[in-house]
Amino acid sequence: MHRPFLPSRPPSRLSGHRFSSAGWPRGTRLAATALLALLAGCAHAPPEPAAPTPWLAQVQALLPADVLLIGEQHDAPEHQALEREAVQWLAARGQLAALVMEMADSGRATDGLPRDATEGQVQQALGWNAAAWPWAQYGPVAMAAVRAGVPVRGGNLPRADLREAMRDERWDRHLDAAALARQHTALREGHCGLLPESQIPGMARIQIARDARMAAVAAAARRPGQVVVLVAGGGHVLHGVGVPTHWFPGLTAKVALAQAGGAPDPQAGDTDAVQATPALPARDPCAELRRSQGARP
Repeated sequence: MHRPFLPSRPPSRLSGHRFSSAGWPRGTRLAATALLALLAGCAHAPPEPAAPTPWLAQVQALLPADVLLIGEQHDAPEHQALEREAVQWLAARGQLAALVMEMADSGRATDGLPRDATEGQVQQALGWNAAAWPWAQYGPVAMAAVRAGVPVRGGNLPRADLREAMRDERWDRHLDAAALARQHTALREGHCGLLPESQIPGMARIQIARDARMAAVAAAARRPGQVVVLVAGGGHVLHGVGVPTHWFPGLTAKVALAQAGGAPDPQAGDTDAVQATPALPARDPCAELRRSQGARP
């Protein structure tokens, strides 16, 4: 705010600890009164919102959208931090309709919980499996929505539905041949070549069915003028093979992929934005998987 202009008066009028307009001409008193009101208003006005971070600037540039998909690498804590930041920022602006998480099963939700619900109550409502999804990583994302009064809803296919999905041949026809081949390749590589080839088609059906369930949950959570945030593994959110392939025409979806240094680049058209994060510590997950397979009886 610029330094206010004060009417020129003798020093005796302006010196001391109290400012008074008594004895001034009527027009000058009115100007001083208005100035004091302006100064008081400035003292209590909320601060201007800080400029968004580069990540939030990317999120802002993707809006408006019905659904914003944020793809993560599950073992990258920086990615869950980005998700939490986006949830808090959107909720603070009244733009967040719901948070849908791959990490909880569909049918589980925090609807009805108060903003001050405990973390235990939130975990119970979501049926949280802490052995699969560490609450220390994902809890802050979910709690950011709960504290803002925004529902959190599970999007994943429940375990009880996996066997049926594996046998459902209609999923073989959902993707075109090239996209289905991408899914098969991703499954082979994701299981380090240890998955028997005969199991690849069934595992692909499960992957596609999971994407379909997340799409349905997110679509059902839409609200006019707001955005649903869906957080899931990077492979689930891609335009060409993932959740967006299950939506109907007219639904606007944008994909922001968090990518740790050294990860393969997505194919053209798969994302609308990519947020780079530092490389993760070097490790060989395939060696770990082989050791765990060899240790099984």
